[in-house]
Amino acid sequence: MGEEKYMRRCIELAQNGLCHTAPNPMVGAVIVCDGKIIGEGYHVRCGEAHAEVNAIRSVQDAGLLKRSTLYVSLEPCAHYGKTPPCADLIVEKQIPRIVVGCADPFSKVAGRGIQKLRDAGREVEVGLLEAECRHLIRRFITFHVKKRPYITLKWAESADGYIDLSREDGVPVILSSPQTSMLAHKRRAEHSAVMVGTRTALLDNPALTVRDWHGPSPARVVLDRRLELPPDLKLFNGEVRTLVVTDRKDLPSININKVEYIQVDDWQDLLPQLMSALYGLGLQSLLVEGGHCLLQSLIDAGLWDEGFVERAPRLLGSGVKAPEVGRQVPYEVERWFGRDYLHYGPFFDAES
Repeated sequence: MGEEKYMRRCIELAQNGLCHTAPNPMVGAVIVCDGKIIGEGYHVRCGEAHAEVNAIRSVQDAGLLKRSTLYVSLEPCAHYGKTPPCADLIVEKQIPRIVVGCADPFSKVAGRGIQKLRDAGREVEVGLLEAECRHLIRRFITFHVKKRPYITLKWAESADGYIDLSREDGVPVILSSPQTSMLAHKRRAEHSAVMVGTRTALLDNPALTVRDWHGPSPARVVLDRRLELPPDLKLFNGEVRTLVVTDRKDLPSININKVEYIQVDDWQDLLPQLMSALYGLGLQSLLVEGGHCLLQSLIDAGLWDEGFVERAPRLLGSGVKAPEVGRQVPYEVERWFGRDYLHYGPFFDAES
């Protein structure tokens, strides 16, 4: 096990920040002296102290820092952002040895933190549990490397492979249980944005907010090519920021109820333009809860990084078919609240 146990603890701590650190990455830090952990910390919330700072602050006897090792899942920052550089604090506290899980892909850091520490005479080792540490921040890496949000698809389907009936009455088929609905809200809290298509917005009238879980509600994204969705939908209630995607040129001159517009030039080339726009808005992760057409279009385009499919025991017999993922796509079966979930991915190459 050796030193790996300390880096695994860093990863464990970092995951506590999942719902609140974006667009920053999740990071955990552990300080060890004479084989004992004397300090721990993680990045709790964007704009607040980083993991290294919180770990250093937690040490009761600051004199021990001069003969301790700092383990951190991600390279310490060397630039001034919303907080001062962590590398400077590490040097100031005279911590002699730093073990880094993985280098930072963000261009403002990108090896500068490691170099600053080495230039100050500190011993720095990089790459302990590197694949696991990169996997931890896969959303952050995907956003900065691929210049688009990390995309998660989610839907519930019947035992015979349908996601809904062919309905005209506007009454949706409820396939999720109250408990699995709670899981859906948890996933919303873990993403920067949640998206549906026009038909889902019109027929289901979803609020797309976090109500059955603790955490922030994501920005809402809805496709409305011709701006025909009625203004009394829950999406337009002003409770949460809502982004309407359209190719209309004559946009409303006044945005009300936190409604903003993403204008695309060519609807036939919608997805690349949309992903570029969401990247420009700094939305690091996107949960897609749309209907068959939207989900299938993303699958066919290879624009997804992870997927969760809830298998309900109910039979529908006919209706709207569930998206087709393909038999060659790997998945694991997970059991939650008496339901099977097909968990596809994450399709993230930690070595790239």
